[in-house]
Amino acid sequence: MASNRPAPQATLPSYGVPHHTENHVDGEETWEEWNPTEESVRPVRGRHRVAKQRGGLGRSSTVLGVGVIAAVGAGGIATAQDKPAISISLPDLPDSFTDSLPDAKSLPGVGPFMSDDSGSGSRAGTSGEAVLAAAPLTTAGVTTVDAQQGTTDAGEALRARILQQAEQQQAAADAGVKLAAEKEAAEKAAAEAKQQQTAAEAEAAEEKREAEEKKRQAEEEAARKAEEERLAKLAASYSLPTSSYTLTSTYGQSGSMWSSGQHTGLDFAAPTGTPVKAVHGGTIKSAGWSGSYGYRIVLELPDGTEVWYCHLSSMTVTSGDVGTGEVIGRVGATGNVTGPHLHLEVHTPGGAGVDPAAWLRGKGLSV
Repeated sequence: MASNRPAPQATLPSYGVPHHTENHVDGEETWEEWNPTEESVRPVRGRHRVAKQRGGLGRSSTVLGVGVIAAVGAGGIATAQDKPAISISLPDLPDSFTDSLPDAKSLPGVGPFMSDDSGSGSRAGTSGEAVLAAAPLTTAGVTTVDAQQGTTDAGEALRARILQQAEQQQAAADAGVKLAAEKEAAEKAAAEAKQQQTAAEAEAAEEKREAEEKKRQAEEEAARKAEEERLAKLAASYSLPTSSYTLTSTYGQSGSMWSSGQHTGLDFAAPTGTPVKAVHGGTIKSAGWSGSYGYRIVLELPDGTEVWYCHLSSMTVTSGDVGTGEVIGRVGATGNVTGPHLHLEVHTPGGAGVDPAAWLRGKGLSV
């Protein structure tokens, strides 16, 4: 049996273990106490054989290996199986030293990996391999959900979870983009609908305005036609007081020729003897001399309106009823005048004077 050299740079206490030496001279073996000192310790070089395991897990190298396995299992190193094998080299120790070590099964975290069978080394190795096969190192970090889905490799489980998280994040991002697009489309549709509604309202308002304008124009046209018809009927029942005339003075005109300072009637200048007609059917209220008015005829109409014909040269009808357009006198220059003309005045039933030109136009007559 080849002897191993002591571990480098280590000072071990004396355990009273005899040191085995060989006497090559006489071929006999002798034992002496091994108590290495600093002078006798030298570096270990080369590779040393580990003694074969005998009768279970008794050697320190085996215990250390089981400890490593327990540490790997407890630490959750999922990729242990992918690491290269590491050779462990320890000096051979006598059985008396290994017998003082604790049982491997009593170590924390190691018991589940140990076989109850304390038989031969081959059986122990087989049992250990069965335990490790039942609980492979790569299952560290595999969740129950992963196991239910058939995943036994921690690396694959982590990769699957990463891919699942990536897919979830991508789905969330796609959902956000879709939601933003839907929101933008809804806002655009609402804006277009509002714009269309505004345009429709503006169009309806324009149509309403045009309809109201057309209605107003139609009403005005109807009113104009009705007035024309009314004036036509009035014109048929009213007549101008004379013909072949020239208007020389209007109602309300100022001047010193009139005692009141203003002209109170409408002057129709015409040659003397020009016929003077009744503007409408009525009754001769008075006829005769009237001072500055000269010869005057007062015609009272059915509504009480009085029409004064002044400065007449002669009076044809002095009493009774007359019809529209009937000759009642002739143009003259009697009274306070500067030339032959018909001075026409119109008075309301209350006696107030009005503009004869406006009154005649109101009856459908144009002067």
